[in-house]
Amino acid sequence: MHTPTQDPRRWIVLAILSGSLLLISMDTTILNVAFPSLVGDLQPGAVQQLWIIDIYALALSGLLVTAGALGDRWGRKRLLMAGFGIFALASLIAVFSTEAWHVIAARALLGVGGAAIMPSTLSILRSVFTDAKERAFALAVWAAVFGGGMAFGPVVGGLLVQDYGWHSAFLLNLPVAAVIVAAGLRYLPESRSPRSAGKWDWTGVGQSIVGMLALAGGIKQLGKSGVADPLPWALLALSAVALTLFVRRQLRVDNPLLQVRLFTKPAFSVAATAIFLPMVGMGAILFLVTQWFQYGQGYTPLEAGLRLLPAPLALICASMVAPSLMQRFAIRHVLGSGLVVLAAGMALPWTLQQFTGLGYPAFAVALTIMGLGAGIATTVASVTLISAAPADEVSSAAAIEETCYELGSAMGVAILGSTAAALYRGNLPALDLDAPTLAAVRDSVGEAAHTAELLGGGLGRTLLDAASQAYTLAITPAFLMAGVLAVAAAATTWTLIPRDLRPTENH
Repeated sequence: MHTPTQDPRRWIVLAILSGSLLLISMDTTILNVAFPSLVGDLQPGAVQQLWIIDIYALALSGLLVTAGALGDRWGRKRLLMAGFGIFALASLIAVFSTEAWHVIAARALLGVGGAAIMPSTLSILRSVFTDAKERAFALAVWAAVFGGGMAFGPVVGGLLVQDYGWHSAFLLNLPVAAVIVAAGLRYLPESRSPRSAGKWDWTGVGQSIVGMLALAGGIKQLGKSGVADPLPWALLALSAVALTLFVRRQLRVDNPLLQVRLFTKPAFSVAATAIFLPMVGMGAILFLVTQWFQYGQGYTPLEAGLRLLPAPLALICASMVAPSLMQRFAIRHVLGSGLVVLAAGMALPWTLQQFTGLGYPAFAVALTIMGLGAGIATTVASVTLISAAPADEVSSAAAIEETCYELGSAMGVAILGSTAAALYRGNLPALDLDAPTLAAVRDSVGEAAHTAELLGGGLGRTLLDAASQAYTLAITPAFLMAGVLAVAAAATTWTLIPRDLRPTENH
């Protein structure tokens, strides 16, 4: 059997792509820890606060399919470089923002840039690593950087915000983007897909974007306003129609934007599920824990970020071990076990709360267990998903994988975050405050902390203690729900993945 020639630049390429991915993944969560500073400065309303957090991931996930297909046709390296140009421009807009809508617009544009960058990282990686074992290791690094970046975002954000304010969370992007572009122009190979010739499918692009944005927006609105509001149901219906038309069109056209037939492979569809469901939980937990550290425990942004470190450190270690586990044991057992460990970490705070109070040590243990489980599960799922796709369909696989990461994280904040907000309001005791002040306190724990600071004195401390206690009681049920999702993914894994599947095929 002929062995493809290895690209001598492949490890340099991996370093450049890892740097690219680190920047994108950090931007998903870096604002979580800078958020109280931003809220105090710009005073966004509750709806604006959710949009500031969510719009980046929603814009990114809505455009990933189109971006993956565009990279196949236009050139993946070229699209990657263009994406960094957009990313740098959006970061500048954010740095000079003076209104909440400025930040929302900048975060949306960051999502556009991120969508151009992310599929290219996996597609280029898949093309330069032709050996199956080396590719598994490279994908493990990719998963470790992505997951670690999401968890390191609050730490880096805390370091910057502590001394330079929330604007610095965006300023960081500029020098990093400049270094990656300079290295990328020199070392990254250009590649295209042989399947990308032919007429560009504008209809499919429109259907994809409308369907994905309506899906994300509908679930977000449903979590916020409840089942009685007709708007989320209208958005979900629009999404169902648009995505159904999109899938039917992609099955029919000669050069599809997205190779939806990949989902007919059990290993591929289960791997996608094993990324999406846990990311719903992880996205929400990272958001809720950083808020709890600051509002519930009174930590500074830097202290809050540092206290998240057990998760990324454990995730990186587990990701590096995952490829060797995949060579020794059946994939279904490694992936399923990783998901069960992740679920145990997610459920631990709720379990402990039934018997004792919650302090940082309990969360540190939970974050460590979550990091170990997530590191194994996401790495194995990523390797399985990419290995299941033929080389000329890797952009479709990359777009699907990254949509699972980003849309899952955004939906976690929307659904589980909204669940926690509703529980927080229900847990608040009767407070002797005027109607406008009480409305602000009930709006969010961030607003309650800001109101307590304005009131000051004994009344302010009493209010902050009440809000803190209500928020602590509110977040652990959301953690438990996240754990249930991870268990569901584990059950799917053990049921559907073939017993003899190994990641050793070269396509």
